[in-house]
Amino acid sequence: MHDAKGRVTLPGFYDKVRPLSKEERAELARLPTDEKHFLEQTGAPALYGEAGYTPAERAGARPTLDVNGMLAGFTGAGSKTVIPAWAMAKISMRLVPDQDPADVAKQFHAYLEAKAHKDIRWEVTEMHGGTPSISDRNNAGVQAMAAAMESVWGKQPYFKREGGSIPVVAQMQRVLGIESVVAGFGLPDDNVHAPNEKLHLPTWYRGIEAFIHFFSNLAP
Repeated sequence: MHDAKGRVTLPGFYDKVRPLSKEERAELARLPTDEKHFLEQTGAPALYGEAGYTPAERAGARPTLDVNGMLAGFTGAGSKTVIPAWAMAKISMRLVPDQDPADVAKQFHAYLEAKAHKDIRWEVTEMHGGTPSISDRNNAGVQAMAAAMESVWGKQPYFKREGGSIPVVAQMQRVLGIESVVAGFGLPDDNVHAPNEKLHLPTWYRGIEAFIHFFSNLAP
């Protein structure tokens, strides 16, 4: 489902993808997460992704299609030469601003209809999806949080894209017309959503202090 340049090959997948501006690319280039960083963090022998984009851009600002799990055939100890009668894969797609989950689901079905062998039966079970969103960096709330974090840490914060799943952010933008301030206080080794997840307490306490500054900055 990817071509030689790492692009997803679903029909129309990139049609609505909002391109990165020069300002955003310059801001993402400030991040201390270059190729060497990701190689050290993951232990992978090489990085894979869409050509023409940096690891930071691919990780947070470009859409993806990933196989998260597979199940088929004999997987026990030893060997068997039995051909599997069925197979299953769990697939997720991280979308970016202006893509629509319903449209992408149709694109996925169209791909399978065109590419799947005619001598097999297949079906897709759609689990859930969320509309992607991005907050306006010039919003008063975002700027108040940026100033708060700089007051506490003594350094200018980074503005980055993140491939997280918080569907309510897009809903509040669409229904209420308000922006959200999304800021994190986790560290790279906190193992978020993974076994042995943790939170570094000194950083957490600084986060509390940052929120005090944030609300003070918002006060008229």
